[in-house]
Amino acid sequence: MSKDFYEILGVSKDSSNAEIKKAYRKMAHKYHPDKDGGDEAKFKEVNEAYQTLSDSTKKSQYDQFGQTFDGAGGPGSQGGGGAGFGGFDFSDFQQGSGGQGFEFNFGGGGAGDIFSEMFGGGGERGGGRGREVQVDIEIDYSQVIKGAIKEVSVYKSVHCSHCDGSGGEPGAKENTCKTCSGSGQVQKTMQTILGTIAQAAVCDDCMGKGKTFDKKCTKCKGVGHYREEVIESIDIPAGINDGQSIAITGKGEIGEGGAPAGDLIITVHVVPDSRFVRDGYDIRTIEHINFAQAALGDKIDIETVEGLVKMKIPAGTQSGEIYRIRSKGIPKLRGIGRGDHLVEVIVDVPTKLSRKEKKIIEELRHL
Repeated sequence: MSKDFYEILGVSKDSSNAEIKKAYRKMAHKYHPDKDGGDEAKFKEVNEAYQTLSDSTKKSQYDQFGQTFDGAGGPGSQGGGGAGFGGFDFSDFQQGSGGQGFEFNFGGGGAGDIFSEMFGGGGERGGGRGREVQVDIEIDYSQVIKGAIKEVSVYKSVHCSHCDGSGGEPGAKENTCKTCSGSGQVQKTMQTILGTIAQAAVCDDCMGKGKTFDKKCTKCKGVGHYREEVIESIDIPAGINDGQSIAITGKGEIGEGGAPAGDLIITVHVVPDSRFVRDGYDIRTIEHINFAQAALGDKIDIETVEGLVKMKIPAGTQSGEIYRIRSKGIPKLRGIGRGDHLVEVIVDVPTKLSRKEKKIIEELRHL
């Protein structure tokens, strides 16, 4: 029975490439054999599904023929062991020294990005940066106009205040880690769909610090950090839109073994205001006027995001006309100036008239 690659990744047939890639990242992280709760068989399935659905040609063939098409593991595929990995250039794989593992280059994007994230990207003791922390906040229209400082509660890993992140009880004797000889890293090999891969990993005994202590910190149990609630002040810029995010560098989870902290991602939600409709950097509203105001002209009060403003209604205004109040819209994010306030004028035609009103209108008709 053929596999349903869409079901494996949890996407639909009309999903975009970005949605497929996002689903693959999530699944690859979840099932990677080197992670807690990983599942190698599932990991292989996820990679096979992604290599097919991320390639427009293979995806088209898969949608038409299912898993029997050339390159998806069917009868016509080349090299049964390489099913689903036609997108990789295996000429980029070089056997490591001593015949152990491989050095590999995925080029730009795709599975290479995922492996880079999982393996930390190298370059710093302890692997990659700490994880991102995501928080959602709400602001109202006045804060969109003026900007705001919002305090948010973030539950995250922080450096242990008792041992200053060292992992050792203050005053305890410091020793060079015997497991990693002070490097903070150990070499691990693992079996993957790509073969045996040698990988530098954080030393479990010293948590990437390269040193151990005769007595572990009594507060963090030697880890060097713990989780707690932290209040962060967030500067919300004027002009931000609903659903936009702000990234604050280094305010996420702390990194292991001296690696830099991740980012704090703030997603901003603007509470709707029934009075105003945002259109880019402009604000749109509707104002109702009567027949006399439309015919003779008038000055009316318009409620803007900054309070009441007088607006002139020219004589002869037609229903549906739009008038512009300059620079009373949304401030331009990371720019100069602001949008306008656009007022659509609706002329209300009376449905009930007195005898006197009817007489006046009849006279107007004959003029």
